[in-house]
Amino acid sequence: MAGASADPKKRRFLIGAASTVGAIGTVTALSPFIFSMFPSERAKAAGAPVEVDISKLEEGMLLTVEWRSQPVWILHRSKEMLAQLAKNNDRLSDPDCSVTQQPDFAKNPFRSQKEHEAILVVVGLCTHLGCSPTFRKEIGPADLGSDWPGGFYCPCHGSKFDLAARVFAGSPAPKNLLVPPYTYLSATKLLIGEDKKNAA
Repeated sequence: MAGASADPKKRRFLIGAASTVGAIGTVTALSPFIFSMFPSERAKAAGAPVEVDISKLEEGMLLTVEWRSQPVWILHRSKEMLAQLAKNNDRLSDPDCSVTQQPDFAKNPFRSQKEHEAILVVVGLCTHLGCSPTFRKEIGPADLGSDWPGGFYCPCHGSKFDLAARVFAGSPAPKNLLVPPYTYLSATKLLIGEDKKNAA
């Protein structure tokens, strides 16, 4: 009917419905941007600390775990292995671990926490070009020479590391293997990726 005014209730309903649809559309459009600001579960897991049970790690055994998509080696050294370390000093590039690349607690000849010196924890990637060395604990094998004291050998370019993962002089690798941050949760449990002792 000409000149008749629109129904106010109908107008309020249409405005409310249009506003609701607009709000839903805006939230839907912005969702990818909002969620992109939060790390994914996979991303969080990639950098998250890793808990490791070492209760069954016997002397001379090497355990490999993954942290931040890198192999981390945990070696339980015997008394004989530990005694060998001091004999290597004259043959090493950085025997005192003076190059800063490990937590403060690992700046010692064993490169481990003092109360757990038999346990070595290092990232298993050569500091030359990132190859993964092999664990060669045997002494004097034919392919490495009679003076080989046991340690880690990188087959890519021949870098050699002792049983504290310190690099031998003359190797292509410029530094010792990296010691990641880690802490002991108990006598038999490690947390790799977090150094609670030196946390601020």
